[in-house]
Amino acid sequence: MAQRSPFLDPELLARITPLGLKAARVVEGSITGLHRSPMHGVSPEFAEHREYTPGDDVKNLDWKVWAKSDRYVIKRYEEESNLRCTVMLDCSRSMQYAGKGAQQGRSKFDAAATLTACLTKLLMGQRDSVGLITIDTKPRHVLAPKATNRQFAQILDTLDTTQPGGETDLGPVILRAADQLKRRGMVVLISDFLCDLENLYEALGKLQHNGNEVIVLHVLDGDEIDLSFNDSIIFKDIEGSEEVFGEPWAFRKAYKLAMRDFVGQLQSRCQFAGIDHVLVRTDEDMAQTMSHYLHRRQRMAASTAGRGRMGGGR
Repeated sequence: MAQRSPFLDPELLARITPLGLKAARVVEGSITGLHRSPMHGVSPEFAEHREYTPGDDVKNLDWKVWAKSDRYVIKRYEEESNLRCTVMLDCSRSMQYAGKGAQQGRSKFDAAATLTACLTKLLMGQRDSVGLITIDTKPRHVLAPKATNRQFAQILDTLDTTQPGGETDLGPVILRAADQLKRRGMVVLISDFLCDLENLYEALGKLQHNGNEVIVLHVLDGDEIDLSFNDSIIFKDIEGSEEVFGEPWAFRKAYKLAMRDFVGQLQSRCQFAGIDHVLVRTDEDMAQTMSHYLHRRQRMAASTAGRGRMGGGR
């Protein structure tokens, strides 16, 4: 199992791990810990052992293991986790794009996979359960949330072996994936969102209606935002076969206004519905972007209650 994934960015981990990621609303998980929970009297299911650390409740020590090996280990249970988080990762063909200004030559998928790996490491460090669903026109890989070391290795393996491909159909596929989430928790959706936004809004509304807290990480390349080409070039639909010859300087201003409207519309709708929207540019420092977001989330946590939910209409 992979444990040294290229997507585990040390700088990003160092910036976000001390900040943590807490649920902003009631979640299903353990009664104590970082997150509030509506669950009482749930029968726990054994997951794995971990080494005892000072401060752990001694009632969870496995004395049979101690008698055999003289080692102090704690029995961990599925219901010990504070939060169930599912990352939905867009692996459509448009995520392959990597502009010349991208940090460390990262494609959008590389950036999205790095965010997935590092958030998984952060959440599991909080004893939270994490699952992964990779999507394009349908769910590709589905890993139900767990909080075990084996689960972490499986998520890294999935990221390492996934190759972006296929068209984007986010709205309908998120609706399908939402039906696979058996319990409410947190859903982190990572994509470039180059899709039909009205269908996307419907899908986000379904996730919220089912009681999930939703976070949107909007990954775009600097070229897509600024159209920073100076020579005449051929623009090719990365998910289709269309090609158009163009001179970027002739329509750069109009393009940038249209892109700003696209990002702004998604950001505004998310804000209205109480969904966190974070623009992650591949040509900027992701560690700084994510640490700023988590700082802001901590400050704004008290003011997010009572907002609306995402709907399909404008």
